[in-house]
Amino acid sequence: MPQALTERVLQDKREGKEPMEKISASKLLAGLVPAGSIPEEVQVESVTTDSREVRPGCIFVAFPGEKFDGHDFAAKALENGAVYVVVNHPVEGVPAEKAILCPDSYHAMMVMGANYRSQYHPKVVGVTGSVGKTTTKQMTYAALSGFGETIKTEGNQNNELGMPRTLMRLESSTEYAVIEMGMSHAGEIDRLARAARPDVGIITCIGVSHIGNLGSQENICKAKLEICNGLPEGAPLVLNYDDPFLRKAVLPAHVRPVWFSLSDESADVCALSIRQETDGMSFVLEDQEHGTFVVNIPAMGRHNVANALAAYCAATRLGCDAKRVIRGLSNFEQTGRRQKVVDSEGVTVIEDCYNANPDSMKAALAMFKDFPCKRRFALLGDMLELGELSREAHEELGRLAAESGLYCLITYGEQAKRTAVVAAAKGVKTLHADSYREAADALLDRVQPGDAVLVKASHGMALEKVLDIFYEEHKEAEV
Repeated sequence: MPQALTERVLQDKREGKEPMEKISASKLLAGLVPAGSIPEEVQVESVTTDSREVRPGCIFVAFPGEKFDGHDFAAKALENGAVYVVVNHPVEGVPAEKAILCPDSYHAMMVMGANYRSQYHPKVVGVTGSVGKTTTKQMTYAALSGFGETIKTEGNQNNELGMPRTLMRLESSTEYAVIEMGMSHAGEIDRLARAARPDVGIITCIGVSHIGNLGSQENICKAKLEICNGLPEGAPLVLNYDDPFLRKAVLPAHVRPVWFSLSDESADVCALSIRQETDGMSFVLEDQEHGTFVVNIPAMGRHNVANALAAYCAATRLGCDAKRVIRGLSNFEQTGRRQKVVDSEGVTVIEDCYNANPDSMKAALAMFKDFPCKRRFALLGDMLELGELSREAHEELGRLAAESGLYCLITYGEQAKRTAVVAAAKGVKTLHADSYREAADALLDRVQPGDAVLVKASHGMALEKVLDIFYEEHKEAEV
């Protein structure tokens, strides 16, 4: 295979765009069309929502959008080889026999994802929670990869559009799949879990993300517990023993709870003697079922110890050897800019600008307080989607920042102004930046070799743009 083609195939695999294993259209579309209405001989090789990716043997799913309406490209998709198009309504130029009418394109994707998943029998781990689910997904993937071919949710593909794409990457050779499940409203996890049908479920913790939609943490807990609706009888459900909402939750009788804790030795799996090292965390893992082990993970902070425990519980309760699971965890790699540690000409930068909420901010600052360095700088941005809790949460963040041993706090975003005001009132050197340029300059003008910088905000604040400026100009300044 030519190198360029090989690279394209690999990129497609990473993005979940590669052709799936062939499946009859009648099986894939079951539940969307009347039984017997699709010829048995018609085969489907891929499903796409992007008209530019249409190829012979695919199904094109039209999504209406603010800028583009997929229905405008439905007829062209058929010309380019699509065997069927999924549309919300009849479309001019699309013959009725080639149109799969479904008023909700997300529903159509979920049905096809569930139908495709039913053709295969990997061991599936479903991961949800308010904080840490992506890192836990990555850790679970690291723990399982040594036991057989494993796939995982890529990027932010954890919703009713992305998860079916992940399920459609299953192959006959796939032995394990780690599926991340996100939500913003009640009922979403239920639909995702019923489609993915996990063998093990993980709930990392209950925070305040999306509380504006769900009203309370109790309701968030109920929504996360919807993962149980997709679990079979006797399936392990991995739960955080240190989370008060999970501790008092009423669990369905058909699941088998497996509790992990950072301190309570009565939990099924517990971490003791936790130490933060320069390159990660070390701890003693006590498992009431499998024994005691020394564990080292290349991730900072006690919250990542909790994520590692969750991954360990899921893998071992699937029957994987505990020692090999721990070896896998030691090879864990973060994705994107999630607590990635970067050395920039002697300045240590902890990139954690993919996501943020009150719980993850608290965990990050707790980690940073113990981080070995000369001086600590923090660049903190807005935490989004907090609704009425936003003001209180950002003011509390200022109080936490003041207790974290910071030499200087730089903030960015309208809500983060509150963080700066509170931190300044408590004696912290602060600077509020109104642009990425100002934030980068604030760092460039102040940091020295031996210092450390924590950068954290919700993904929508795009603080990676500050880092791009900082890295480029900091390197030039040192030349």
